[in-house]
Amino acid sequence: MSRTHPAYEFRRAQLQMAQAVEQALEEKRHLIVEAGTGTGKTLAYLMPAIRSGKRVIISTGTKNLQEQLFYKDVPFLEQALYGLPASGSRLSVCYMKGRNNYLCRKKLYDLTDQPVLSGLEEMEQYRAIAAWEKTTATGDRAELAVLPEASLLWHKLDARAEACIGQKCSEWGRCFITEMRRKAMESDIIIVNHHLFFADLAIKLQADGAPDAGILPEADAVIFDEAHELENVAGNYFGISLSNLRMEELARDVESSLQHNKLMSASLSGAIGSLRERSQFFFSLLPPGDGRFAFDSRREFLEENGDEFVTLNQALTRLAGELEGIPHKPEELFNFIRRAQEIQVQLQFALESEDRNTVFWIERRGRFRAISPPGQGDPERAKESFQGRQNVFLQATPIDVGPILRECLWSKLECAVLTSATLAVGGGFEYIRRRLGLEHARESVLASHFDYESQALLYLPPDLPDPRTPQFTAKAAERIRRLLEITRGRAFVLFTSFAAMNDVYQRLRGEVEFPILRQGDAPKSALLEEFRLTPNAVLFATSSFWQGVDVQGEQLSCVIIDRLPFAVPSDPVVAARVKAIDAEGGKAFFQYQVPAAVITLKQGFGRLIRSLHDRGLLVLLDNRILKKQYGRVFMESLPNYRKTTEMRVVEEFFGVHG
Repeated sequence: MSRTHPAYEFRRAQLQMAQAVEQALEEKRHLIVEAGTGTGKTLAYLMPAIRSGKRVIISTGTKNLQEQLFYKDVPFLEQALYGLPASGSRLSVCYMKGRNNYLCRKKLYDLTDQPVLSGLEEMEQYRAIAAWEKTTATGDRAELAVLPEASLLWHKLDARAEACIGQKCSEWGRCFITEMRRKAMESDIIIVNHHLFFADLAIKLQADGAPDAGILPEADAVIFDEAHELENVAGNYFGISLSNLRMEELARDVESSLQHNKLMSASLSGAIGSLRERSQFFFSLLPPGDGRFAFDSRREFLEENGDEFVTLNQALTRLAGELEGIPHKPEELFNFIRRAQEIQVQLQFALESEDRNTVFWIERRGRFRAISPPGQGDPERAKESFQGRQNVFLQATPIDVGPILRECLWSKLECAVLTSATLAVGGGFEYIRRRLGLEHARESVLASHFDYESQALLYLPPDLPDPRTPQFTAKAAERIRRLLEITRGRAFVLFTSFAAMNDVYQRLRGEVEFPILRQGDAPKSALLEEFRLTPNAVLFATSSFWQGVDVQGEQLSCVIIDRLPFAVPSDPVVAARVKAIDAEGGKAFFQYQVPAAVITLKQGFGRLIRSLHDRGLLVLLDNRILKKQYGRVFMESLPNYRKTTEMRVVEEFFGVHG
């Protein structure tokens, strides 16, 4: 590499990590390695993975990192190792995203003769997709620049697993998923993201070893980059999610197929209408609340609404029975029967299961509209008014994913490598090992290539009120205003909640002379681009900007965080995990809440120093880090930034005189 890369610089931590990954692959051992920003982690694990000759799956936290690996890092290493351009490759590499990123040709062709396109915009989108389908080699919607991010039409055309009929599909041979699976089977390196990896693993577990289950092939090793995200992603895919939206999708898919195949009858139409009505009414009866909240009253709910639960089950049974009764039916109808039966099983689990390792909860999204009981009012209303109605999700999530991962992943893999810039808490991996059930693994914490002591100053104001008091927001807004004057904007101001962000934004609007951008006012990618191109810009943002965001140079010279990022204690999954740890005699605050917040804080502060030439200010407005006993864990886990509690030192750092 030193001979082939014009800008190569030796990084001891990069070499140490590459050697550790190589050893793990050779010895078939698991490895956890924290390597700070600037280490060059991707090359450190790609080099030994490529040299090993084994099939290796690389799973990342973001599509951006997937693209970096596939389009930049792998071609560079091929050139360095083999002296070949990508076109003369000796290495077979495959890049895979979730199935909903790919077009289903059968759905597109079936849509051709159906009057289901609503409005001029959908017609234009359909024409664009139909023209693109004739030329695309991948079917990846990322190639379709003209398609809006929130396109409702794409959702009717994507290749999601629940609508797939596999080898019995008329387009199986030309299917983009089939082609992707075939390419993966022939590849040495397969680049995926965590969502695809765990969705695939969950499908394989449900299918209990069926040969066609999932799309990822068996691999000798898996490397998880951005591994700090694994617990939450795994929890989502090992749980279940039922909603009025999922019921409507089943009804819509059945209706669309029957119309296309000219099989619609009065009894089938009645069965579809009944499912729509019964599901909308059932989900409207679930306990009211805002956002995400625990469903602790399942027993009482069933006692009061048992009839509605039974009639929803009957509507699913009726639909499956009507479909079963169609002679010489197309293969996709068997798929709809399976989906209806799967929903019934999951409904029963969500309302009746006593599983101690599952938390049951509800999430409401969108606006609420009261629903009258079935049979009262317009029978077409359930279908017509579906768009824009509040969607209600009935969820069941594992409290502890560790035992599941231990049994179905770590014990089955020869070698797993978990890496991130933020895995260690207080210099060790006890927290991540316990949360992920990874008992036997080598461990390594590698120092960053950056000189944090000279590149970054951490300011911790000792005089602000406790963030839990009503006085905090006004004082914090005033301090942010002063800091932005000193830094001349060029800042990310990161908040732990939308409410706090909007409150401070309203207070500082018109008070700050620099352009202020706010999360939610434009798509994330557009906001980042505007921030990069706008001199002295300030970005107000919440959780999605705490990680996976890279702005190098003076344009970002300051990162301000409002408070220690403890997870919301009332969140049903967090609350269940806290309760479970305490019930076993542990101390959830120190074993779970503090370490999780440490990793999030490290992620947020990690936005600032992204290269050897970056220099800037970090600010945490929450002085509990100075005053509380647990603050020491945060301080010991952060890089060795130069620290101050005095505004005078901040002014001197930027050459400003108060």
